[in-house]
Amino acid sequence: MCISFKGRGVHIYNSDNYNTSLLDLNEASKMVANFKVFKKVSPNGKVTVYLGRRDIVDHVTAIEPIDGVVVADTSYLADRKLFGQVVCSFRYGREEDEVMGLSFQKDLYLCSVQIYPQLEKPDFNLTKLQERLLKKLGPNAFPFTFKLPPNAPASITIQPGQNETGEPCGLQYFLKMFVGEHETDRSHRRSTVSLGIRKVQYAPSKSGRQPCTVVRKDFMLSPGELELEVVLDKQVYHHGERIAANICVRNNSNKMVKKIKAMVQQGVDVMLFQNGQYRTTIASLETDEGCPIQPGSSMQKVVYLTPELATNKERRGIALDGQIKGEMANLASSTLFSCGDQKDIFGIVVSYAVKVKLYLGALSGELAAELPVIIMHPKPSKIPLLKADSQAEIETFRQDTIDVDAM
Repeated sequence: MCISFKGRGVHIYNSDNYNTSLLDLNEASKMVANFKVFKKVSPNGKVTVYLGRRDIVDHVTAIEPIDGVVVADTSYLADRKLFGQVVCSFRYGREEDEVMGLSFQKDLYLCSVQIYPQLEKPDFNLTKLQERLLKKLGPNAFPFTFKLPPNAPASITIQPGQNETGEPCGLQYFLKMFVGEHETDRSHRRSTVSLGIRKVQYAPSKSGRQPCTVVRKDFMLSPGELELEVVLDKQVYHHGERIAANICVRNNSNKMVKKIKAMVQQGVDVMLFQNGQYRTTIASLETDEGCPIQPGSSMQKVVYLTPELATNKERRGIALDGQIKGEMANLASSTLFSCGDQKDIFGIVVSYAVKVKLYLGALSGELAAELPVIIMHPKPSKIPLLKADSQAEIETFRQDTIDVDAM
């Protein structure tokens, strides 16, 4: 289904019965811009939610608001009220282990507001999309805007094992609209709309300093020391991009370096637990080319590593970006903070590091160097402004489905 904005009105038509496709319209006129609108209807058809986007971007310094329009049958509401909420659902244990009333899920209500009847005049400015939808959908359409708190965590899904069933661990967001007497009422499934959204971050436009580190190791009762220098080509990488690590080994000791191993590790920190940190190797390369490195000699080489989900699909515990139906999964992006002290953060923090190890044998041990890196999605190109001849494609969800059974 598509919505076409013409002049002051909004025209809705079904793309299946429309002879001209959106691509043809774009080729015919460069002034036409396409916009996607997400729509979901309650099972009884009395509440309908229109949302301009499901990805809420965190710019580190500020978070984009969640804005849209809800249409409600006021005759069905009668003396009841229409409420809107943003729910952050954090599952930290397997669903199949929940027995005897035990629950491994916490729900945080980050935003809650009474949409109808309005208690006071809205204190936000309408977006262009909201204005056009309100004109088209009539007097039973009501705008809404939710603002997430600054420390709201990113959407993360933990990859389950092959034999695990049930909802995966991780953190999800839901936009919930329901009819009730109070905002704390238990909502009825038939008059509730729950639409999954996700909070995302994109790679910064400016990259930091080129990562570089030098580590040294001396040996008891042995003269000299072993030096390892690792330099990366840059600090910020995009998902699927190759990481180049320049390795330089200077052996001023009397030990031999037998092999070299380079790896990219993903660090996951579950903030709910004191000991909820673990690391997983998502890309590695082991080589003995140029080895053994004899005492008094040196070696320099460049190794390439490509961290991607395709080679880790069967590895349990890897953090993935929050998933939305119909989109491909990928490794979770690095978590960025506006300041260093994040004691009150809730959720899951993801980080990446490149680690290089020199193996010297069973008696001499090993020497390791580590550099943190940022792996994220590139910031998408800016969406054109909504104009009078713009068209919006509507993605409609089934009326008999709901994203969260417990809501």
